[in-house]
Amino acid sequence: MFGCNADTFKLKVEPGKTYLLRLVNAALNDELFFSVANHTLTIVEVDANYIKPFTADTLLITPGQTANVLLKAQPISPNATFLMAARPYATGLGPFDNTTTAGVLQYQHQNISLNNLPLMKPTLPALNDTAYATNFTNKLRSLATPQFPAKVPQTVDRRFLFTVGLGTSPCPKNQTCQGPNGTKFAASVNNISFALPTTALLQAHFFGRPNGVYTTDFSNFPLNPFNYTGTPNNTFVSNGTKVVVLPFNTSVELVMQDTSIQGAENHPLHIHGFNFFVVGQGFGNYNPATDPAKFNLVDPVERNTVGVPAGGWVAIRFLADNPG
Repeated sequence: MFGCNADTFKLKVEPGKTYLLRLVNAALNDELFFSVANHTLTIVEVDANYIKPFTADTLLITPGQTANVLLKAQPISPNATFLMAARPYATGLGPFDNTTTAGVLQYQHQNISLNNLPLMKPTLPALNDTAYATNFTNKLRSLATPQFPAKVPQTVDRRFLFTVGLGTSPCPKNQTCQGPNGTKFAASVNNISFALPTTALLQAHFFGRPNGVYTTDFSNFPLNPFNYTGTPNNTFVSNGTKVVVLPFNTSVELVMQDTSIQGAENHPLHIHGFNFFVVGQGFGNYNPATDPAKFNLVDPVERNTVGVPAGGWVAIRFLADNPG
């Protein structure tokens, strides 16, 4: 890794062999494009779930996501080494780290000095290539076979629409904030920024003492609907420790809608303890009257982490069968 270790990572391969690479995005916030120069990747699994295999020159992976890919080495040792490179897919405003991290794919040669071989570099998509990112994610499909079925909830008990994005929040007492009019930037869901309690939520729940720790009135839908991907008329968010309580085995459909408050941005989202099916996604504002007709309920990809498209939405379904 450039800038991290004294030596660049080298993956040594033998001609003609096929290698399974397990990729993990361990970045804090950046989605990453990953490619190996002069080689094609076959994606066979994501987030520990088999998918219909497909090939790509470049893979997109969100923070927290994993992927298993097959890399077939060239049949004859080439007189070159090959860069394995990753750099951010970034859609937000403001400064960010746009550097490229890299390792080297190296063939085992005989009677050739590896230090004298030319280094081939991959062509990665542009930093904000949303078209490539969308095309890649649309190719992800579950196997949906008798051995590996896609158990997509066909009926839904609870439906939610959550807006996700940034806003401005009142500055806490005894703090100095640098935002407009003494405010601070805050991430929010349905215009509520999470306030960290002093007692753990699960502890309060299982001991039957939620009062003063959290409330169960988190809104199923935005309290004040607006043109989510247009010009916002209010950037302020409230603070609260609010939860949604679901009965065991509730089937859930959740639509996560990006907002343009403080700028539209791709948001990685993870539901701890659950896999879910990504049944639909699109750009602009989610339309509950027309968009559900386009949902894939046959072989949608099963994941535990998904990226909410910048200026768009993603719909997931899951069964709430893991208490806690």
